[in-house]
Amino acid sequence: MEDLVLIAVDVPLVGDERHKNWAKVVTAVDDTKGTGWAFEGEFIAAGGVQDVPVGAVILVYGERGSRANPQSEARVYVANGDGTLSHHGGAKGRAWARTLRDQVEDLLAQSIGAPIPELEWGPDLMRYSDEALHHEFRRRGLDPPP
Repeated sequence: MEDLVLIAVDVPLVGDERHKNWAKVVTAVDDTKGTGWAFEGEFIAAGGVQDVPVGAVILVYGERGSRANPQSEARVYVANGDGTLSHHGGAKGRAWARTLRDQVEDLLAQSIGAPIPELEWGPDLMRYSDEALHHEFRRRGLDPPP
């Protein structure tokens, strides 16, 4: 199994926290379904920092409005190597899942085999331990410096 590079991202809260809301790292899409059950993957908490793989496709769902008539909204993001999220689409209303299904499938297809985005040197590297940096050198097949 390949090593996944995790990055801390701030997963937004969509809708009102008094209503239903969730987020999921989507790993597959069942194109025979047109509901939220079409999106397969692990649930993560919305409205805070979560560790997700670089390049992960994240689906965030929330509701707002009255309890008798909640309005649903969903957004699709991709986790970048610098800890930010790129917004790739959104949908509102009862057909949100079918509206986003093909787009999420396309994003997943793009991420298969995609190289990990590399960053240039930055002061954040100083926060990593020598052991972590040596492990990364070995993972890349390089000889770590003494």
